[in-house]
Amino acid sequence: MLQAAGAVREFTEGVSLDSYQTDLKLRSAVERQLQILGDAARRVSEPLRLATPSIPWRGIVGQRNILVHDYGEIDDARVWGVAVQDVPPLLAELAQLVPEQPDQGGSGSTVR
Repeated sequence: MLQAAGAVREFTEGVSLDSYQTDLKLRSAVERQLQILGDAARRVSEPLRLATPSIPWRGIVGQRNILVHDYGEIDDARVWGVAVQDVPPLLAELAQLVPEQPDQGGSGSTVR
């Protein structure tokens, strides 16, 4: 979840809604990361969900379900709002739950 949320933030940083709406690659990338975020949220244990009520678990999974199953009904402005308004605070909360990992020689990318 942390990596997907970080990717969404990275992809949308400095981008306007108009640019987002006209860039199929960007929309596809953001939607895919939100799907991954929702898939990961579905797998979080019930005790952890109960221990972190400030995280909107059902909403995260619900957004994933819309992207996967109702793709004909996707509202780009709504997805954009999730990406730029909801994901940054979620990223901060998730970062508090996950201990920092040393770089393991992967892509060199770090999630902040």
